[in-house]
Amino acid sequence: MIKDTIDKAEIYYSLSENLKKGFEWIKNSNLELLSDGRYEIDGNNVFASIQTYDTKEDAKYEAHRKYIDIQYMISGVEKIGIANLTSCRTLIEYNSEKDIEFYDIVEQDMFVGLKTGEFVVLYPHDAHKPSISFLDKQAVKKVVVKVAI
Repeated sequence: MIKDTIDKAEIYYSLSENLKKGFEWIKNSNLELLSDGRYEIDGNNVFASIQTYDTKEDAKYEAHRKYIDIQYMISGVEKIGIANLTSCRTLIEYNSEKDIEFYDIVEQDMFVGLKTGEFVVLYPHDAHKPSISFLDKQAVKKVVVKVAI
């Protein structure tokens, strides 16, 4: 997992060309004006999903096998639970079509805050439960960029 602000994204460009494409799209798009939905960046190699929703009290842990997530907060604030996949047990089996598996954790997890202008990069070994409220439920707008491994 990586957590940083979008103005420092260039530091991570050398990790992969696809991550670079995702970060550049975030930085060069007027995200506040874009509607919820899927946006093509580089076919199935890199694409984005803009989401507007209310945060919630809890969620299931999830992880992906084919894609890395860049989760960037356009507006609002939420907590994201993070756990190493080795400390999880499968709750709902892997769906290869949706590239998602859901988990329970068996060891202590940690939470990171994500506020406007910040991103997290979540790798396949990073089980995560996004969309969690800090204190009260609130509306957020976030983009999740899927980056093929």
